[in-house]
Order: sequence, then structure tokens, then C-alpha cells
Amino acid sequence: MARVSQEHLDARRRQILDGAARCFARNGFHATSMQDILREAGLSAGAVYRYFRSKEELIAAIADEAFAGIRGAFEAAARTTPPPTPDVLLGRVLRSMLEDQVPGGDRQAFARLIVQVWTETLRNEQLAATLAEGYGGMRLAWARLVDAYRDNGLMSSDVPADHVARTLIATAQGFIAQEALFGDVQVEALEDGLRALMSMKDPKIS
Repeated sequence: MARVSQEHLDARRRQILDGAARCFARNGFHATSMQDILREAGLSAGAVYRYFRSKEELIAAIADEAFAGIRGAFEAAARTTPPPTPDVLLGRVLRSMLEDQVPGGDRQAFARLIVQVWTETLRNEQLAATLAEGYGGMRLAWARLVDAYRDNGLMSSDVPADHVARTLIATAQGFIAQEALFGDVQVEALEDGLRALMSMKDPKIS
């Protein structure tokens, strides 16, 4: 019997995840059935269930991939000298998520999917664990980036790195929530707003 290559297995897994993401983004998590995903991916039940046993496993895998991509961007930024400022880095990450490759082709639908995932963690322990692990990894990556800012003389050391990390993560989450609720939120607005805030000076300091 011919041996299936790892490249083929990875490509098949990618095909399933992309199909599931398009379905979830288009129809929502709860309104999507495994049959919908089978049709979207163009695969048999056996082919899909070999990789994922349920919608919950699929959504957890999609969330884990998203965290890995964001964490990788932060870690790469920390290795750059000087590291990109928060407005540039957050803009780059969000543009990648919501503009460059949007599952289903609808950025607002995909942002709503992300909000659905956050809500689903309230009742799904597996997904909650995935998001908690991803959130923890993002905080560590941002904290290392803060260290890089300080090493390059771009940020003072009087605020804990984790406080900065939490604030920047909340900024990204808020932008995604705005896109989900209202749509047509441009990444340039986030970049401009952060850049303006970063330029503020204390009037008491001459």
C-alpha cells in the first residue's frame, strides 16, 4: 500500500481547516453542521473525521493557528533592531488577519466568528483552554517585545511589561469587536490613532 507523505497530510488538514473557517465565517459557529463543512471542503466524512472529530476540535484548531501566527509576528518583531512600534506592528498583524487572507472573503463575518469563539469559551472547556494558552503566549511575546523596546531606548521601565502587553492585546481585541459590530473599520484608523496617542507629551514637562 502506498505511503501517504506528510506533505499530503498537511495539505489535506489545511483543506479541511480552510473549508471550516469559510463555513463558520459565513454562517456562524452554531448554524454550521459537520455536513456543511464536508461539502465546503469537498471531502468525505471519513477523510475529515480522520483529522477532526467535531466542530469543537475544528474551531479550537483555527483559534490555535491564529494565536500562533500573531505570536510569531510579535516574536519576530522582538528580534528586529529597532523593533517596529506598536502602531506598525498591530497594523501589520490585523491587516494580515482581516484584509490579506480572510476566510469566506467577508472581513466582518470573520470578525464576528472571532467574537463567537470568545463567547464559546464560556461553555466549552477545550476551547477555553486553547484560548487561555494562546493568550498567555501572546502576553509573553509582547512582554519580550517590551524588553526589546527598552533595550533600544524606546520605552521607559517604570511600567511592568505585562501591563503594556495586556493593553496592546486589548487594543487589538477592541478593533476586532468594532469590526464585528459595525463593520468598515479601517486598519489605518487604528494605526493613526495609536501613533497620535504615542506622540502625546505631558504638558507639565517642559
